[in-house]
Amino acid sequence: MTTRDTPTVVLVHGAFADASSFAEVIPELLADGLEVVAPAVPNRSLTGDAAYLASVVRRIPGPVVLVGHSYGGAVITVAGTEENVEALVYLAGYALEEGESLGELQGRFPDSDLASALVYAPFPLEGGDGEGTDVSVEVDRLPAIFAADVDPGLARVLAVSQRPLAAAAFGEAAPTAAWRTKPSWGVVATADRTLNPEVQRFGYQRAGMTTVEVDSSHLVMLSHPGRVADVIREAVRSTAN
Repeated sequence: MTTRDTPTVVLVHGAFADASSFAEVIPELLADGLEVVAPAVPNRSLTGDAAYLASVVRRIPGPVVLVGHSYGGAVITVAGTEENVEALVYLAGYALEEGESLGELQGRFPDSDLASALVYAPFPLEGGDGEGTDVSVEVDRLPAIFAADVDPGLARVLAVSQRPLAAAAFGEAAPTAAWRTKPSWGVVATADRTLNPEVQRFGYQRAGMTTVEVDSSHLVMLSHPGRVADVIREAVRSTAN
C-alpha cells in the first residue's frame, strides 16, 4: 500500500523514443502500488525540456523519484533539483556535470554506431523565427543500433515512430547537476550501440552512483524490465531511510 510519503515514480524518456519505451516497466511498478507518471518530453532543448519536467514534478504532491533514459538522464540532471525530488535513476543515460553538454561528455569517448546513422532535417522554430534542426536515426538501422535485443516486430515499430531531438540540445550546457545533492542510481547497458557504455560508466562513477551493469541494448527497460524495476524499487526504498 502506498502512503502520502511513498514517492511517485516519474519516467522520463530519451531521444528517438517516447514514454511507450517504459511499457514493460510500468506494469511492474503499478503492481507494487506505486504512483507512476510518464510524461511526453518535448525534445526541443535541454533547459526547456528540464523546465517542462520540473513543472510536472511541482504538480505532484509528495516526494518523487526521477528515472531518466538516455537523453532523459540529462533532463533529470537539471530538473532533479526540484525540492520534492528524493532520488534519481539513470538508465543508459547521460549524467552531466554542471556546465557540461551532451556533446562534451560524449566527445571524451569513441563514437558509437549511432553517429553514422543520424539523419538531420530542418524544422520551423516557434513563432516563425528561422529554422532548427531535428536529429533522428535511419529507420532501417535503428532496430540494430537502438533495440537489438527487443522483439524485432516491436523494434520496427519503434523505428518508424521515433521522436527526433533538436540538434541544439546536444550543445547546451547543464546549468546544474542534481546528482550532487540527491542519491542516484545508474544502469549501464553493456551492449549499448547507441550510447557508448564508457560514457555511462564515466558519468555514474563521477557522480558516485550505485551502479548496476546489464548485458543489454540501449533500450534496457524494454529488454530487461525486471532488472530496471528492481533498481527503481531500491531508489524508492531509499526515500524511507
